[in-house]
Amino acid sequence: MSSQVVPGVRAVVSAPAGVTHPHAELGEQALVLAMDVGGTTIKAEIADAAGEVLVADAVATPQGEAAFDAMGELGDVLLSGLSAADRGRVARAAVLLPGIVDPVRSIAVFSANVGWRDVEVGTRFSRRWSMPVLIEHDVAVAGWAEWRFGAGQGRDTVCVVIIGTGISGTLSVGGRLVRGGIGQAGEYGHIAVRRDDGLPCPCGNTGCVETVASANGIARAYRRRTGHENIGAAEIFGRMDSDVDAKAVVSDAVAALADGLLGVIHAVSPELIVVGGGLAGAGPTLSERLHRALRERLRVVPAPEVTIGRFGARAGLAGAALFARYGALV
Repeated sequence: MSSQVVPGVRAVVSAPAGVTHPHAELGEQALVLAMDVGGTTIKAEIADAAGEVLVADAVATPQGEAAFDAMGELGDVLLSGLSAADRGRVARAAVLLPGIVDPVRSIAVFSANVGWRDVEVGTRFSRRWSMPVLIEHDVAVAGWAEWRFGAGQGRDTVCVVIIGTGISGTLSVGGRLVRGGIGQAGEYGHIAVRRDDGLPCPCGNTGCVETVASANGIARAYRRRTGHENIGAAEIFGRMDSDVDAKAVVSDAVAALADGLLGVIHAVSPELIVVGGGLAGAGPTLSERLHRALRERLRVVPAPEVTIGRFGARAGLAGAALFARYGALV
C-alpha cells in the first residue's frame, strides 16, 4: 500500500449547458473509492479531494463472473484498512469496466477478454460497501480525465488515444465528451489500415491499427524481425537509437496509428491529440513522431498538436477517483 499525490485534481469542472449531474459533487472532506478493472489486474485505491491516496492494492483478474467477487473483496480490503473515522468519510465509489458497459442501468454487458455477460454491478457493490457506486467504461473515464484534468485541460476539441494492450480513446468536441450510439468510447484500434497485407485481428478483421501500433503489436513485430522473445514495447522504444529493427518497428507502428486517426481529424479538426495509457511512457519519442506523420499526411485540415498524457498508465484510476467525486463525466 502506498501514498501518492496527483497534483491539480481539484480543477473546477463546469457542466455544459443543459447537462445536469446525476449525483452532486462531493464535499472537500469526502473520500472516494476508485477501481479500475483490467484484463489481467484489478487496481483500486481510496483517495481524498487533493488526490492523495490513503490505501491502494491490486489483485489478478479472475475469468468470468468471479471477477466481480474479486472486485468486492478488494474494496472490502481497502475499506478495512482505514480508521473508523476515515471509513465514515468514504462517500462514493466508481468502478471502471472493460468491454461494453451500460452505466445507466449499472450493467456490465459484455467483456470478451474477461468473459462476462449481462452482470448487474452497482446494486451488489452499493449494498456491500454501503455507499453509492457508479460504473462506467474504463477508457471513457480515462480519456475524460486526460481531457478535463490532464494534458487536454482547457481545450475544447481533443482526441485522447489510450494505447496499451489495445487501442481506444475518447473524443471531445466543442467542450462536450462525445459518446457513440451505444455509449462506447472510440474504437480507434479497430480501424483497418492494412487490409491487403495486414495481420488478422481478434475482432475478426484484418490489418486493424491495433495489430500494428498497440504495445502487443509492437512487441510481436519486433519478435518476428529479430527472434528475440520477452522484449516489451517500452524497451523497443528505448532501443531505437542503436537498433535498426526497433526503429523500423516503431516507424511502422506510428505510420499505422497516423493512418487510423486521419478520419477523425478530418471530421472534427481536434486542437490536440493526447496519447495516454501504458505506451505514454515512450514520451516525446512517440508524440513527436506521430505529429510528424500526421503533418506529412494532412492537406485540407491542420495537423493537431500531439502530446503525452499527464496521467499515463494511471489514467484509469485517477479518472475513477475524479468520476466518483464529481458524479458525472462533464
